[in-house]
Amino acid sequence: MLKKIECYIQPFKLDEIKDALIEVGVEGITMSHVEGFGKQRGYTEEEKPNKSVKFLPKIKLEIVVDEEIVDNVVKTIVKLAQTGKFGSGKIFVLPVEDAVRIRTSESGISAIT
Repeated sequence: MLKKIECYIQPFKLDEIKDALIEVGVEGITMSHVEGFGKQRGYTEEEKPNKSVKFLPKIKLEIVVDEEIVDNVVKTIVKLAQTGKFGSGKIFVLPVEDAVRIRTSESGISAIT
């Protein structure tokens, strides 16, 4: 079965995480520049939060892999994305019903490898 991993990370962590994911067998990654906030409403530990919300820059990675390597991919992201501070990011793992490579009409795992 295929799984989609969506993760939100700090921008300065991108290159290190990308390189490590390729090493653990990830065949492709989609990256987007996004902005968002979480529980702290965009304020750091040093700042005093108020009622307003600050959107902070993040990198969103979307990765579809065989479920056999999901745990390894997630562990790799967690290990490298941790900053020890608020805003290190989030990871979501979702089921994927199918994938189709448009060029060849291959489907399933062969569409992503």
